[in-house]
Amino acid sequence: MSSSDGEGNKVTGVDAAARDSLAAQVRGPVLIPGDDEYDAERAGNQTARWHRPAVVVGATGPADVQAAVTFATGHGLPVAVQGTGHALSAVAAEGGVLINTSRMQGVRVKAEAGTAWIGAGVRWDQVLHETAPAGLAPLSGSAPGVGVVSYTLGGGLGLLSRRYGYAADHVRGVDVVTADGRLRQVAEDSDPDLFWALRGGRDNFGVVTGIEIDLVPVTTIYGGGLFFDAGSAAEVLDTYVRWTATVPDEMTSSVALISFPDVPVLPPPLRGRHVVHVRIAYAADVLGAGEGLVAPLRALDPFIDTLGELAYADSGSIHNDPTFAGTFESGTAMLGEIDTDTVRAVLDLAGPHVPVPHVVELRHLGGRLARPSGIPNAVGNRDARYVLNVVSRLERADITEIRPAHDRIFEAIAPWSTGGRALNFMNGEKDAEHVRSAYDAKDYQRLTEIKAVYDPENTFRLNHNIPPAASGA
Repeated sequence: MSSSDGEGNKVTGVDAAARDSLAAQVRGPVLIPGDDEYDAERAGNQTARWHRPAVVVGATGPADVQAAVTFATGHGLPVAVQGTGHALSAVAAEGGVLINTSRMQGVRVKAEAGTAWIGAGVRWDQVLHETAPAGLAPLSGSAPGVGVVSYTLGGGLGLLSRRYGYAADHVRGVDVVTADGRLRQVAEDSDPDLFWALRGGRDNFGVVTGIEIDLVPVTTIYGGGLFFDAGSAAEVLDTYVRWTATVPDEMTSSVALISFPDVPVLPPPLRGRHVVHVRIAYAADVLGAGEGLVAPLRALDPFIDTLGELAYADSGSIHNDPTFAGTFESGTAMLGEIDTDTVRAVLDLAGPHVPVPHVVELRHLGGRLARPSGIPNAVGNRDARYVLNVVSRLERADITEIRPAHDRIFEAIAPWSTGGRALNFMNGEKDAEHVRSAYDAKDYQRLTEIKAVYDPENTFRLNHNIPPAASGA
């Protein structure tokens, strides 16, 4: 069986008859290359890499997912998951079954219990809208357009993380379809091994259809941004690094070097400009101390200052990440203690003088992130003090320039690297060593052993893959 996608690429595995058989069991669309809506259904936020599946299923609920997984295993096909928001499986899959979960909506807030159940297709902006009237907040990311499930089960590093920890630390239960086609409601008391693995192992163990999470009593934070000219970058970064050693756990922050394009959608002060952007989210029971805490940064004379009390529901304005799809390449590295030499190493390769424009962000970790979860999970690298992320858009430079430029940055900061990487900031196809680096060594071994129990054929392999342990491991 074979056909061609909209780009003329040959895709093998499923013909129209097999498609029709699956469609009879599924409420959502079931499409193969050549069908009118095939391209739209496989599209994601990352347009540099497109899935080219043999069949794509637009799942409307768990039953559709079960049918798709059973179909895949029956035909010997791998499964990829196309989440909502920024989510995209690591591998641009050729063939196989792609399950699009974006239609699986629903947010159920239990204010008395301080929890919410969230469907696989929900983004954080919807959760923020539903939880704010109850005086509660989720441990959401810096971009409210990000999908809840992939973010959370990949760890989840957000604006409240230094106070409350990783989002994965606050998962109560997971609804997941495993490779045997079974819908499981997984929790610590029912399936402790699988529950541990899903929180950090993401889409390696099944297709998640919904999660239950803790909410926290946050309605307002002290937050916003400080923008500095690139000429002040060394002073701002040096001050920022020293400052992070003094702040309480309630302060979550990052600093980014950003090369803005000269486009009308941007405010005039930022167009075509290279800037340093300090992002602040202070979540304390009493916010009055926020002004004093940021004083050393404000003293550096930013040309834009948006700091102030902010409804948490509006916290996406702090990073103000792009909401549109695009082509980009990114990389990540966990760092230990850093100093002035680290700052110089980054600036030498990411300042306004470099030919490849980047966004280079340093996020402060520590606080609650450094401590184990109340119910242990697979999220690794808790000893890191910072995470460095580099993003470059392919609209502004060629991939043959971007990849070597990224390599130079990560080679330069290697003396301060812990050797770990953040799973949610990995983009594109990564080798086995990259994936292993997201976990502690013993945890990675345990993940492979749990994988061998629940997915021995590695059906869920079109991702940042954790392969099943060999027989007898």
